[in-house]
Amino acid sequence: MAGPVPSCPSSMTSLGSLPEVPRGMSRPCVAKVELTVSCENLLDKDVFSKSDPLCVLLMNSSGTQWFEVGRTEMVMNCLNPKFAKRFVLDYCFEVVQKVKFELYDIDDSSEGLSNQDFLGEFEGTLGQIVSSRKLTRPLVLQNMKPAGKGTITIFAEEIKDNRVVKFEVEARGLDKKSFFGKSDPFLEFYRLTESGWQLAYRTEVVKRNLNPCWRPFRVPMQSLCGGDMEKRIKVDCYSYKTNGSHDLIGIFETTLTNLTEASRTTPAEFECVNMKKKNKKNKYKNSGIVSVKLCEIVKEYTFLDYIMGGCQLHFIVAVDLTKSNGDPQSPDSLHYISPDGVNQYLSAIWSVGLVIKDYDSDNLFPAYGFGAEIPPKWQVSHEFPLNFNPTNPSCQGIEGVVEAYRMCLPQVVLCGPTNFSPIINHVAQLAHQAASQKAASEYFVLLIITDGVITDMDETCLAIVNASRLPMSIIIVGVGGANFSDMEILDGDNTRLRAYNGEVAGRDIVQFVPFRNFQNASQEALAQCVLAELPEQVSSYFRMVNLKPVRDPASATEFSEGGPGPESS
Repeated sequence: MAGPVPSCPSSMTSLGSLPEVPRGMSRPCVAKVELTVSCENLLDKDVFSKSDPLCVLLMNSSGTQWFEVGRTEMVMNCLNPKFAKRFVLDYCFEVVQKVKFELYDIDDSSEGLSNQDFLGEFEGTLGQIVSSRKLTRPLVLQNMKPAGKGTITIFAEEIKDNRVVKFEVEARGLDKKSFFGKSDPFLEFYRLTESGWQLAYRTEVVKRNLNPCWRPFRVPMQSLCGGDMEKRIKVDCYSYKTNGSHDLIGIFETTLTNLTEASRTTPAEFECVNMKKKNKKNKYKNSGIVSVKLCEIVKEYTFLDYIMGGCQLHFIVAVDLTKSNGDPQSPDSLHYISPDGVNQYLSAIWSVGLVIKDYDSDNLFPAYGFGAEIPPKWQVSHEFPLNFNPTNPSCQGIEGVVEAYRMCLPQVVLCGPTNFSPIINHVAQLAHQAASQKAASEYFVLLIITDGVITDMDETCLAIVNASRLPMSIIIVGVGGANFSDMEILDGDNTRLRAYNGEVAGRDIVQFVPFRNFQNASQEALAQCVLAELPEQVSSYFRMVNLKPVRDPASATEFSEGGPGPESS
């Protein structure tokens, strides 16, 4: 069984990934690299079925500390998985970037890996993978013995094209594959490479439906066809089976040129053909029709596009001042400030704040406390300014936040309960005002530092679900040794958060990190992990509401270099 690793979720771009470069020195040469993973002959850890594998990617920039940067989807009942979810990393030629791929058999829905069956691992460097382009290696167990006959194959490709293809697809008249019911269809899109067909995208499964309509989806153009409009694309239609032996309904091949001819009034339609059935039946026509209602190529704006285009990140801090932290005067308290001026709360504020401050031009950071009795009425407040100035809760710089926290501690009485929803709803009001401007100009980041179990879990889930449709993200850093299982529920990396009223989050906006996993790591390591999901959360929100950067980054670059770019619309 693999030991726990500091969890840091899938990252497209990390705010803290590159160190500050002294003046006069060049920044490391960085390229975006996409890694596709597949495995063969994995160990079978399930008694009555096959393993349900998932791949975890970890990185190590220095020392012995590994940090998780991403996970693939879980593939049910499969010893030879081809993972559809890819890893996108910054590749630095001048830096040795150690990577480790760990395979697990997932037996329950928990986010933790300590209770899952370990299937093997491969450790190497990103440079090794990039230079090979396609690397196949045997998997080993943690004692370095072979993990059976298991192998891992990693395909690396530089991302040069930031266009994506938006799809709306449905089908009709699909073959019935279940004796007692209908089919459970899903689609797999493959691109043709030098080594054969490579999985580019897998849709969701539509249960018991011969005329399915899949949710709209988007595929990077680089993944779908390598940017070549005429390159062949293969689409397989399957009926899902829980044992992993999915029934093939049919296949068709096309090109992106043909697909982009589709429109909602005149869909591009393709016959799904099953060659086995066709060879057996003289009157066989097809196994159904796949209808592409929309296939549109659009530019995918990145996090840096929005930042360079004028988007400001507003950083807000909320500190847990409940009684469970202990008396701040006692060395056992999580709020006790040591002789060298630190505690876990301060470490979290410094780590995150020093990175994110560069993206907020006014250098003013609102800071709040919750769960304490405050003067003058000495009633419990779940949302009060650390500087006790309700008309202006902002602090000047991260140093100001730290000073307000230090000054606040002796002036309040730690109490309870631990309620998150008031401060989340407060920031959501600010984000709602920004959203009404219909411009990609503002995004809010709420850092909550807490020591314990949430008291208002239902209200917090609802607040997060509502906030998921606003320009905001929530970072939760758990300090101390408490059970943080509730926090992992809020961090919906693999499952969308659902509120008690049944409403589902529009996107994942919460990132939870337990501070104890970083006590022996650098401040930069905590910041990199805590902020790992933020760039994608920012860009995914503005994509969701169909907003372009306020200023075209390309135009801004031209102007800064002396050329008059076109006016911003």
